[in-house]
Amino acid sequence: MIAVSISGKKKVRLIQVDKPKLGRGEVLMEVKYVGFCGSDLNTFLGKNPMVILPVIPGHEIGGVVAEVSDGVPDNIEVGMACTVNPYTSCGRCPSCRNRRPNACRFNQTLGVQRNGAMCEYIAVPWEKIITDDELSPFNFALVEPMSVGFHAVSRAGVTDLDTVMVIGCGMIGIGAVIRSTKRGAKVIVVDVDDEKLKLAQKIGADHIINSKSEDVHQKLTELTKGTGPDVIIEAVGATATYQMAINEIAFTGRIVCIGYAKTDIAFETKYFVMKEMDILGSRNSLPEDFRAVINYIRHNKSVVDLFISGIYKPENAHEALEKWAANPGKVFRILIEF
Repeated sequence: MIAVSISGKKKVRLIQVDKPKLGRGEVLMEVKYVGFCGSDLNTFLGKNPMVILPVIPGHEIGGVVAEVSDGVPDNIEVGMACTVNPYTSCGRCPSCRNRRPNACRFNQTLGVQRNGAMCEYIAVPWEKIITDDELSPFNFALVEPMSVGFHAVSRAGVTDLDTVMVIGCGMIGIGAVIRSTKRGAKVIVVDVDDEKLKLAQKIGADHIINSKSEDVHQKLTELTKGTGPDVIIEAVGATATYQMAINEIAFTGRIVCIGYAKTDIAFETKYFVMKEMDILGSRNSLPEDFRAVINYIRHNKSVVDLFISGIYKPENAHEALEKWAANPGKVFRILIEF
């Protein structure tokens, strides 16, 4: 069967690999759609410190159950649309013992530390299969990236009493916007692209700020009556946005960090103490985040269709990544269709 492989900086090609054979308790999934995410783009650009090369990318998956083996429960049937929880957990490290397997010390995410799903078929343990009667494989390809943003909102403990600022309007940031609005928070979104900001407004953001053309501090002073946001979710991973979060968070506020910064960052550390802020990391997502995203998509299918920037065939994967790299601010999500 064919698969997309990234072997080095800007080295993408189609390869032939064996169709997987099922072991006991495994499900064979026929892959229909796989999303390229920010980690895949960084792998393509030679900037992903987590990846093990060469790698078949892909952990944002939509497909159908093609075959089940002995030991798979009867409620997983051939023909069902599904996605996959793409993370592993060891069950023994501090994260797993604390019931946070999403942050397992030894996690291996599909398409990063191990081969992913950008191929015709994958075999996974049945426990990793997620099905829903109302979602199509196309819908399912959006579940994982949105769940990462949903998880960040849960990490912050967002409620209807909070003003939340989301920095960055990619798919993960969009997930954070959706979850925050669903929890009743007032939501402010910051980005450098007007199209992305308009979409954020369409899905429920109360206020938008273009940090390239507007004074973020001045706007926040007006919108929060000088107090600053209670919660800031950093979904970019840049020096300026991390520093913005530290500078603008309210006293005793919560900052949730999703984005990986590519360089060391200098901070005014006095704010850590003066504001008695909470700085929280957010990694991957939990099964309840997947369920919450699926529930959202069930009722908003026409909206989530707007998140797709392009659909490409496997043989055009290199072209898709080149276009994204040339204009990263204009892309929400790119899908590869098998």
